[in-house]
Amino acid sequence: MPLEVEIPPMGESISSGILAKWHVKDGDAVKKDQPLFELETDKITSEGTAEAAGTISLKVAAGSEVRIGQVVAMIDAAAGSAPSKKQTATPFAAPTAPAAQAKAPDVVQSPAVRRIAEETGVNPAEVAGTGKAGRVTKGDMLAGAEPPARPAAAAAPATTAAPVAPAAQPGERQTRKKLTPLRQKIAERLVAAQRGAALLTTFNEVDMSAVMALRSKYQDDFVKRNGLKLGFMSFFVKAVVQALREVPAINTQIEGDTLVQNHYYDIGVAVSTEKGLMVPVIRNCDSLGMAGIEKSITDAAGRAREGKITLADLEGGVFTITNGGTFGSLLSTPIINPPQSAMHAINDRPVAVAGQVVIRPMMYIALTYDHRLVDGREAVTFLVRVKQAIEDPSRLLLGL
Repeated sequence: MPLEVEIPPMGESISSGILAKWHVKDGDAVKKDQPLFELETDKITSEGTAEAAGTISLKVAAGSEVRIGQVVAMIDAAAGSAPSKKQTATPFAAPTAPAAQAKAPDVVQSPAVRRIAEETGVNPAEVAGTGKAGRVTKGDMLAGAEPPARPAAAAAPATTAAPVAPAAQPGERQTRKKLTPLRQKIAERLVAAQRGAALLTTFNEVDMSAVMALRSKYQDDFVKRNGLKLGFMSFFVKAVVQALREVPAINTQIEGDTLVQNHYYDIGVAVSTEKGLMVPVIRNCDSLGMAGIEKSITDAAGRAREGKITLADLEGGVFTITNGGTFGSLLSTPIINPPQSAMHAINDRPVAVAGQVVIRPMMYIALTYDHRLVDGREAVTFLVRVKQAIEDPSRLLLGL
């Protein structure tokens, strides 16, 4: 009996979405757990997978609005072993390399990995995977397709390039593309944040010399022990947690006519994806070490980029850190999510130290806050505490 492929539940607040893309064609042979489609909602972009092997029959066109529970395809499990006339035998083969025509291994690849393979001709089967169970990640593919050298500022949380606009045809002056539900929701929330809160931004600058020296000294040992690099973001997360403890007014929110004081430290880390900005939340940062924070950020950012983030991953954050410096920003004013801070590019520039002009790696940091909840003195104090912790990382270990 054919198996129905339904739109899975996304959460109580989501009843519909847009079936943005099919990863298979009508009549293709599919494998169990193979990604079938991408579903875009006003909150997240997720991926639907096959529950059984067989031949698939599509019932809904890409770009259609679909309801939760709606049947969008059928899988004929009895035909699972039969080859499909429409299935391509070498999806990752480079057209000019005959030796690369062998079929890729029977593994499930993420949409990001498949897209990079199609664009660059890099075969995932020839790339060493660093993901779970040796799975090839987007970062592995990029490392295989690009020179290994990267700018220092890219050591902060992983991000991806902005969505590519539709290609213009010769003679066309404009192209149009409908906003995705996620992009529409982002627009609504940003406008609502500006309209519904009394936003102010305060700035400071941080000398990154101590953190950079610490990372340089212990990076090799950290990688050997934990299997990943020590980035800048974990220092800022720990600094923010400590500052929130010292200035609890920042860790508050308004619910109607009630002021709610939070006594936990779940920190959101903004990640730029092809579908828009997402803010996965790292839980209980006060109880995590540097390695725990780095692993959590790497995992959350990877799932966000691959469309595997869930609503639970995005909810409950008390503070958000975003980093415009990875794109070359020097200074900007972030919008609260609520309360949100931003760090930006590290730049060598002359500063006065003990009456002398020296060259130091400096970074601007900014805190945007809701003046209905937070006074200027508290905001400035909070940012100074973050600055002190970053400029003297030993304070993070001693809790000073």
